[in-house]
Amino acid sequence: MNTQCFDVIIVGTGAAGLSVALELAQLSASDSNKRPPKIALISKGSVTNGSTLYAQGGIAAVLDEVNDSTESHIEDTLNAGAGLCHPDTVRYTIEHGREAIEWLIKQGVIFSREQKGTQYHLTREGGHTQRRVIHAADATGKAISEGLIERLNEYTSIKVFDHHLAVDLILSPENKNQCIGLYLLDTKNNKVMDVPAKFTVLATGGASKVYLYTSNPDTSTGDGIAMAWRAGCRIANMEFNQFHPTCLYHPKAKSFLISEALRGEGAKLKLPDGTLFMHKFDKREELAPRDIVARAIDYEMKRTGSDFVYLDITHKSPDFIKEHFPTIYKRCLGFGIDITREAIPVVPAAHYTCGGVMTNLEGQTDVANLFAIGETAFTGLHGANRMASNSLLECIVFGRRAAQVIKNGLSEYECEPLLPPWDDSRVTGSEEEVVITHNWDELRRFMWNYVGIVRKNKRLLLARQRINLLKREVDDYYRQYLINGDLIELRNLITAAELIINSAMQRKESRGLHYTLDYPYTDDKNFLKDTILVPEIKT
Repeated sequence: MNTQCFDVIIVGTGAAGLSVALELAQLSASDSNKRPPKIALISKGSVTNGSTLYAQGGIAAVLDEVNDSTESHIEDTLNAGAGLCHPDTVRYTIEHGREAIEWLIKQGVIFSREQKGTQYHLTREGGHTQRRVIHAADATGKAISEGLIERLNEYTSIKVFDHHLAVDLILSPENKNQCIGLYLLDTKNNKVMDVPAKFTVLATGGASKVYLYTSNPDTSTGDGIAMAWRAGCRIANMEFNQFHPTCLYHPKAKSFLISEALRGEGAKLKLPDGTLFMHKFDKREELAPRDIVARAIDYEMKRTGSDFVYLDITHKSPDFIKEHFPTIYKRCLGFGIDITREAIPVVPAAHYTCGGVMTNLEGQTDVANLFAIGETAFTGLHGANRMASNSLLECIVFGRRAAQVIKNGLSEYECEPLLPPWDDSRVTGSEEEVVITHNWDELRRFMWNYVGIVRKNKRLLLARQRINLLKREVDDYYRQYLINGDLIELRNLITAAELIINSAMQRKESRGLHYTLDYPYTDDKNFLKDTILVPEIKT
């Protein structure tokens, strides 16, 4: 039993989790008469292991007030969201965009500037009508992650638990609608401890690892979404899974994204024979929203029988390419592809979970003292399709807002040090780990084939049958054997997959990222609304 109480537990060390931790520490530093809040920051691996590290493109915000405007950014976001964005959330996020960028710069994050002068370089990505994406070359996530992590060292009140995995949330025995901590697995020694806290923040990222092909790191297993669902939170719009159109196609490349910024700078998509094709699908061609581009690539691959298409930016000078896309250039060169002289083979891959745990504009979920921030959350910003580079903005804006709300509420609650201890006295170690690896592989394959870029009723029914069987198998396994990291992640992925399938089956139309051959048209009369799933009971 752990008797150490924290004021706040933050699960996840990407942009969302780090923003909450640093803003909370910095806000509290100004209160000289009060002790700083004790913050636990939980990371599955090393503290640098969040999805933010892999983000290439940038952050969308209105920084050029001569050529751009808040209203223009709002309009672009609403258009990309296919009617399901929440206007109040969109406005709130975008109106706080410049402030979020200035905060990041204050933390020490360094963004790219124009070749001549002191102005920051702004690029344009799909769905945006203006250049408003600030970036750090093609490694913006790395710059943000490293910049924020470096600031952690300034605050002794923040304790980092690396190589720890959240197992489940703990609800108050007196009030099942209040979170009082969580169970935490130390993955180095496979021991579970209970960790009490006044507030808990889920910033665990999305669930794209539920698919066979993804641009995400191995940590994107829907942990926060699954834990919140089991705790009684509503989940919304899980049918809207964004597939990034362009991931590197190479037998030795794993999950390497080719940034949309290449298309923003004029890169063209081509078939293996060199034929251009995007003009057949959208007048915006390569700058159409990601769902349109991903479906176009998927269609052409199936039509031609090709395993990939090409993305060609060779019309730009080698110096321009190396300066603006140094990470992509070096990584591709390592696989024998010189992008200054030859096109890049690419395929779509699962990239972003637009749905998630329902929250208000302060990041608060249905469960008291439980917050969800970033890709884990559903704020209503993205609607049926996330517009490029709005997600990092959401992390910073809502992370800072949640920190302010938590700070104001710390004095209202006492930490409960005596939590129900984790009981593994009736389970044993398993000698059948193949069950986990086999089910993990089967899950990701049928989700890719049946619940991927293009869907059908029959495929969804097959997927639901398989998920029901897997769920029973893994639940039995979970009750009988000692847990480990792989089992926890598989259990969470199955929950996330079930939520995706059930949401997709409820939406009998095609809208945004959800495209079904049985209902190929948008139905505003019946489905201009969020798909909200409500847990039947709390466990």
